[in-house]
Amino acid sequence: MELRLLQYFLTVVREENISRAAELLHITQPTLSRGIQKLEEELGAQLFIRGRRITLTDAGVMLRRRAEEVAALVDKIDAEFEEKRELAGVISIGTGGFKAFGALPRAMEGFRARWPRVRFRIHTNSSEYIKERIEQGLLDFALLMEPVDVSKFDYVRLPGRERWGLLVSAGNPLASRASVSADGLRGLPLITTDRLPVQRELESRLGINFSELEIFATYNIITSAAEIVAAGAACALTIEGVVSLFDPAKVVFVPLEPELSMAAVLAWKKFQPNFGAAGAFLDYLKSMQ
Repeated sequence: MELRLLQYFLTVVREENISRAAELLHITQPTLSRGIQKLEEELGAQLFIRGRRITLTDAGVMLRRRAEEVAALVDKIDAEFEEKRELAGVISIGTGGFKAFGALPRAMEGFRARWPRVRFRIHTNSSEYIKERIEQGLLDFALLMEPVDVSKFDYVRLPGRERWGLLVSAGNPLASRASVSADGLRGLPLITTDRLPVQRELESRLGINFSELEIFATYNIITSAAEIVAAGAACALTIEGVVSLFDPAKVVFVPLEPELSMAAVLAWKKFQPNFGAAGAFLDYLKSMQ
């Protein structure tokens, strides 16, 4: 499959119009149409529903995701070999809203003072999405919470720990408490992470089975769950690092007692060579420790 055809496909997807896409690609409309037809023949599937406005078929939706990943990887390869000539390019870091991210800005600032042509791209998403992207080589680094799969990642621990607690509405009686116990979670409508390994870790550390709790909902990213909490419909088990994202007049973080905390790490794909800007940044981080 030619990269050129994937570029044709993605341009048509963005523009939703063959004529506009052909203009942007600086090719004729028949050339673009033949390219899309060739791609469909290679894949054995129809990618578009043609009409006044072009829309994707189910096969087209699947290809769009893969084609975007390929395009991102090609761009990353180009950037890395540009870096070899002069340190420049993009260092991509994935994170899920950890308090430990606060350890990175000083390092990022100092590194750019030395290498001003380098810039950073921050991806905020669920931990599973971040891990998938780093495994695919689409991210250089990821902020993850221990335990970390050491068979896949190398990492350095970041200072501080991520403290777990309960996010409650400002009007909830628990909001005035200094802490909440594991037993105090019983009977509360709770929103918790949908990551089973984290659930199991919390069960082990808290000495409580999630099946004994009233699970209102689960989340992969806390943002929408916080809106439910602010409305007073439920409370959310989460880490303290995300609290700064929300209005303290609406939601309050109450730590668990006894304290439950986990270390955060900056991880990268195992056996990945220290190459270009990402490799230089890793060396710089290690020198600061």
